[in-house]
Amino acid sequence: MRDELRLLKSLTGPFPAFDADLTPNEPRELFLHWLRDAIEAGVKEPHAMVLSTVDENGGPDARVVILKNLDQRGWHFATTDSGPKGRQIALNPAVALTFYWPALGRQVRLRGMALQAEIHERDADFRARSRGAKAVALLARQSEVLGSTQELEDALNRQHHRLQEEPDLVAPSWAVFIVMPHEVEFCQGDSDRRHYRLRYSRKKLGWVRERLWP
Repeated sequence: MRDELRLLKSLTGPFPAFDADLTPNEPRELFLHWLRDAIEAGVKEPHAMVLSTVDENGGPDARVVILKNLDQRGWHFATTDSGPKGRQIALNPAVALTFYWPALGRQVRLRGMALQAEIHERDADFRARSRGAKAVALLARQSEVLGSTQELEDALNRQHHRLQEEPDLVAPSWAVFIVMPHEVEFCQGDSDRRHYRLRYSRKKLGWVRERLWP
């Protein structure tokens, strides 16, 4: 396997230029610029991100979720508050987010606190989901052991029927979380591994920018 992996290419470029001296004073603006670059470059699911949390035993956990919004408060994602993600955040709201756009050789890492959004934001997010996604969320059994495929089909059929009877129904366990970062790092990859890294750290008077060694 080692030899097979060595044959796989990584960071082949060419990649966009990056000048840390021309970056904005706060990270949200730069992130939006990079995200739009990824969209224009045709990166598949550019809004996908890895959410990292810590469980009750202090062990790390990670999974891919979708960025739902970005505003002055922070980066938004949605999930059930009764599932592993929600339970872990309730115990320890310190989380990390990671974005990776390989076609551009770019990575963004965030560390911060995840707090729940207002009820009306949660309701609006749930109602904007597809019928199938709503039905799965209404099951409220995320990550539990599944006995059989038929068990899943029967449960989903019941939830589809509920939604047909109550189209404005919102899953009680649904939640929108907002990650408010205290640290955001941007990495522009380089084919010679001379990566360009810029870290924003939140201080009392605002954001501080620092260049990092590759």
